[in-house]
Amino acid sequence: MSNNKIQLPPIIFGTSGLGNIYHEVPYETKLAIVRECVVNAKGLPMFDSAGKYGAGLALEVLGKCLKDLNVKQDEVLISNKLAWYQVPLTTPEPTFEKGVWVNINNDAVQRISYQGILDCFEQGNELLGDYSSQMASIHDPDEYLATATTEEEKKKLYNDILEAYQALTDLKAQGKVKSIGVGSKQWRVIQRISKDIDLDWVMIANSLTLHSHPKELIDFIAELHKKEVSIINSAVFNGGFLIGGDHYNYKYVDKTSAEGEALYYWRDRFFGLCEKFKITPAEACFNFGFNIPGVTSVALSTSVPEKVKRNIDMATKQIPEEFWEALKTEGLI
Repeated sequence: MSNNKIQLPPIIFGTSGLGNIYHEVPYETKLAIVRECVVNAKGLPMFDSAGKYGAGLALEVLGKCLKDLNVKQDEVLISNKLAWYQVPLTTPEPTFEKGVWVNINNDAVQRISYQGILDCFEQGNELLGDYSSQMASIHDPDEYLATATTEEEKKKLYNDILEAYQALTDLKAQGKVKSIGVGSKQWRVIQRISKDIDLDWVMIANSLTLHSHPKELIDFIAELHKKEVSIINSAVFNGGFLIGGDHYNYKYVDKTSAEGEALYYWRDRFFGLCEKFKITPAEACFNFGFNIPGVTSVALSTSVPEKVKRNIDMATKQIPEEFWEALKTEGLI
């Protein structure tokens, strides 16, 4: 059974915006975002960061913001997703995720191995400055496994992941982190890792939403809940599509394709019911993602300070049962 010493808050704040994802955000705005998170958090404010976010920029900015706001180490929870190590930028654009990170001064290289994860952990704490992460995980193991072209390579890459988790297990045994977990867009990869590693928490991204919630995943969450593994639901808006964006799970939706037409048809009917019941699509998506039995927390990100409190308030928004019944009647859930 998992020995989870950290009580996770209902809302976890993502920090990709601090790393200049898609556009550059001024430091004053980033400071205002972190301030809103700290001031409005229910319990300890918790931030989810990663060496991949802006090649370490998000970690640096988070540490600087917390220091400027006079937040003490024991007044904040920081989770660091490990796998990417900051290196100097030697090319015009970063090589690790092209077209995603704007105006960053470093590059990043992937290091998924026993020593590589230790290096990422130490560097992460250096970038945080006066702070250190209490929670750690391996970042996007599903994407790492997906690069394999042969069965032999698949086995080798999965072994790399197991070695990386051995490093995390050792860090926990040494008291350097309090809990270890896994985050993935492919929940089957979480399921596989959970059979081999004693996890304290899992972060499921894009897979557990009002639009997409397969029964096998609901059953898996129930299993984890029995083992006292905390479950964080991330990306409950399917990459923004469910609240009006034109990307579904970060891929542009072509309205003229059969799949795109079906997605837009579903969304139009969903928006219609939200309007009828005077509920915002974001409130509906959040409530659905948060109230699945076993889900402890929802991770949300924003690059707009004013949205932070609104996001937090969604955790306590009461939605009438008639709304959910209407969604079922319409065949939307």
